[in-house]
Amino acid sequence: MDTEHDNALAHALAAIPGPVPPSGVIHVVIPHASRFTVVGNHLAQHAELSLVAIGVGVHIQSLPAGTEVGIKTLTARFPEGEVKIACALRELEAHGYLRRTRVRLTRGRVATRTVFCNQPGAVLRGGMVPVVGPAVRSAAPAPTLVREHIHHVPEPEPTAVLEPRPMAETTSVPEPMPVLEPTRVPEPTPVPGPVPVREPVPVPEAPHAPVRLPSRTAPTQPRRPLPRPQTLTPELRQAASALLADLRRHAEELVLSEEAVEELVPGVAAWLERDATTDAIRRALTADLPQPLRHPARLLRHRLTALLPPPLPGVHDLAATRRAPVTPFQTCDGCERAFRSHDPGHCRDCRAQYWEAA
Repeated sequence: MDTEHDNALAHALAAIPGPVPPSGVIHVVIPHASRFTVVGNHLAQHAELSLVAIGVGVHIQSLPAGTEVGIKTLTARFPEGEVKIACALRELEAHGYLRRTRVRLTRGRVATRTVFCNQPGAVLRGGMVPVVGPAVRSAAPAPTLVREHIHHVPEPEPTAVLEPRPMAETTSVPEPMPVLEPTRVPEPTPVPGPVPVREPVPVPEAPHAPVRLPSRTAPTQPRRPLPRPQTLTPELRQAASALLADLRRHAEELVLSEEAVEELVPGVAAWLERDATTDAIRRALTADLPQPLRHPARLLRHRLTALLPPPLPGVHDLAATRRAPVTPFQTCDGCERAFRSHDPGHCRDCRAQYWEAA
C-alpha cells in the first residue's frame, strides 16, 4: 500500500507544471467533488492552539449536526486519551470555537449541548447571519409542534393565465376575447389580539424570626462578697490601708478616696492573712489596667475577689503520705512454695500437715 501511494504521488508531482520549490512542502491540489469540509486558516494555522486541539476542531467541524462529540466518544474514536481530548476541548472553548452548556430535558434529565463555530471572529465582529449545518439522520421521531405556535397562512388561489394565441395567416374577424375571471385576493389573516399577561401573584414573604431581647427585669447574678479575714486586727487594717493608699505611686489611674480605701481594707487584709506578700498584692492590682479606667474602686474590688489565693498549706499537708507496709515473700522449708510472712518457716498447708502428724 505504501508503494502504491508513493507511485501515485510521484506521478502527480511529475504532472505539476512549472518549477517546483527545492525545499519545503509541495502541494498536490486535486479538487474535491464530494465529502469535503472547508476549514479556515485561522483554525488550521492557529498560533496558540495545540496540534491536538486543531485536529479535534477540524474533526468536529466535519461532522453533521447532532453527532455526539463528548470526551468519551472522541476517546473511543482517536488514540489520544481523555486528558488530551479534554485539554483540546478546553483550548477550543477558550478561543471561541466551542461552547458547552448544560440543558435540562424532560423527566429531569440533563444533557450537554455543544455548539461549534467555524468563524468565531466573524461572530464577534457581527454583520453575518450564522447558519446551522445539516443534521445527522436519526431514526427518532421528530418532535411534535405545539398547536399554539403554528400560524396557518391561507394559500392564494391560482390566477387565470392567458395562453398565447397563434397569429392568424389571413385577415379575419377578430374573435371575441375570453372574459377573465376576477382574481381572488386572499383575505387578510386576522391579527390576533394581544394576549393578556397575567401579573405574577406576589408571594408573601416568610415572617422574620422575632428578635429576642432580654427583659429589663432579667435576674442578674449576685455580686460576690468582698473577702474578709477571720480576725481583722489593727495590724492587718494598718497594712491594708497603707497598701491601698500607696497604689497611686505605681499606677496613677488608681487614685482612691478615703471611703473606697475603708471599703477595700477587708479584702486586702484577707490576702495578707493568707500570707500573700505586699509585692504580690500590688502586682495583682496594678497589672494590665484597662484604658481608660473609669471606676478604679470597682476594678480593685473585682480583682481582690476573683484573684483571691487559697490559704497556704501546713507542714503536715505537704508531707508525703506513707505507703502501707508490704509483707515480704518467704520460701516454704517443706514444699518450697512462696508465701507472704514476716518470719521464715512453713506455708499454711505444710503447717497443717505437721499439726496433724503431731
